[in-house]
Amino acid sequence: MKRSHLVLFGLAAVLGVAAAGSAGCQATGGRSVFDSDGGSGGEDSSGKGGSGATGQGGDGGSDSVGAFVGPGASGSGGGGAQCSNDQNVDDDGDGFSEAAGDCNDCDPNVSPGSIEVATNPDDPMATPADEDCDMVVDNVAPVSCDDNIALTDSNPENGARALDLCQFITPADKKWGVLSAQYVRANGSPATYTQHIGIQSNFGPNVNVQKGTRMLTLSSGYARLPNQPGACGGLSCSQIGAGTAPAGFPQDVPGCAGETDINDDVGLELKIRSPKNATGYKFKFKFYSMEFPEYVCTAFNDQFIALVSPAPQGSINGNISFDKNTNPVSVNIAYFDVCAYDPIYPQFTCPSGPGEMEGTGFGTWDEAGGTSWLQTQAPIKGGDEVTIRWAIWDTGDDAWDSTVLVDGFEWVANGGTVVVGTDPIEDPK
Repeated sequence: MKRSHLVLFGLAAVLGVAAAGSAGCQATGGRSVFDSDGGSGGEDSSGKGGSGATGQGGDGGSDSVGAFVGPGASGSGGGGAQCSNDQNVDDDGDGFSEAAGDCNDCDPNVSPGSIEVATNPDDPMATPADEDCDMVVDNVAPVSCDDNIALTDSNPENGARALDLCQFITPADKKWGVLSAQYVRANGSPATYTQHIGIQSNFGPNVNVQKGTRMLTLSSGYARLPNQPGACGGLSCSQIGAGTAPAGFPQDVPGCAGETDINDDVGLELKIRSPKNATGYKFKFKFYSMEFPEYVCTAFNDQFIALVSPAPQGSINGNISFDKNTNPVSVNIAYFDVCAYDPIYPQFTCPSGPGEMEGTGFGTWDEAGGTSWLQTQAPIKGGDEVTIRWAIWDTGDDAWDSTVLVDGFEWVANGGTVVVGTDPIEDPK
């Protein structure tokens, strides 16, 4: 379907803003926590702390070189779970025994398969711990793995690195990390690398990466800035053609009739295993579209999705990125606030102004707009494997392109409940 140039009024309504257990060894919030006091533990022959009198395990002992090894086993008086002195037994069921590197085999949130969690400096009850058993407490300094990735790099593993996922594993590994990476079409079929994919170090002078030094860029046009080789140089560019949308998409917005055909669809799909102590994950993104404001609430609204399998509770057909009114990421999302005010469209107040479009090509050949930096989060069970597909497409035709920046993937491993949701970032870089 081809669009005609429309002027729409009165669309402001479319953009509505949007267990504690018994005494003994247990874990909460990704840290090793014990719920009753026990006696101080001595050392056994392995350097493991001895058993306390009741409830909590004793204080950690030292190994042959004097390094702290970990708390002792639960005392029998508290009725809690017992931790064996057999270093080949996986006492806490996290997949690692002491012989395999588990430095606290009485806590399933502590093992080489966990991720380090920074101690909260504002919590006087917080105790520093070595969750990933690398013998260094609170070594959570960011690891950058995307410093030298070129704009035109076609390796999907480097697409994962641009998202700040730096650890790659095989199915036989017990640790967390990226199991596979591929560039795909929206329906998950393999995609050939094109200019619709890019690895950017900035997006104009006013938009920075949020972690590391690079960010993934996906576009229904060309993922290039106007001054870069291969830039589109206009409202619309296409190298891909007609595609097939995932089941349940494109997602309609209430009151806005949509199309079912998509074009120029491209995505990055990663299969990832989570850390043993993870309860969720989050990532940042920023969406731009040439369709704003003329084509708000029309059949042509390009969309960006983050499709997860298995689908977590709270997702929409597996998609976890949408606003509080369940509007998909398009020109209809509540957070579309980067634009230049136009009195012809007074319903769009553009609270963030046009500065984050400078040097991007958006707003150069016609009016355009974008979101501020947003963050999506979703729950996950520690040690589970999920497939996440970040994808974008043109809806209804192949004109008036859109682009999304994706960056700053992080695990949530500090306890509490994580629910699917997307919100603006208060203080982006």
